[in-house]
Amino acid sequence: MTIETVTDIMQEGLFVVLKTAAPPLLVSLVIGLAVSIFQTVTSIQEQTLTFVPKVVGMFLILMLLGHWMLNQMVTYMTNLWQNFSVYIR
Repeated sequence: MTIETVTDIMQEGLFVVLKTAAPPLLVSLVIGLAVSIFQTVTSIQEQTLTFVPKVVGMFLILMLLGHWMLNQMVTYMTNLWQNFSVYIR
């Protein structure tokens, strides 16, 4: 196995991680920002106010995109296992 092969595997793996982690992180960021703006405008400084909307948002995004995210990870791992004999040479 060459350095280029290892670099390609790592690059593809990191890309899959970024691609699958981006939607939940962005939803959490947007919900957190919206709740923070709401708290600032209304002068409500309750720390637990952001918890419920973020949990609901994460649940919804995982319900909508969970299949796609799992499919991306399974495809990456399947490609790794299919090419395993090439990697050990």
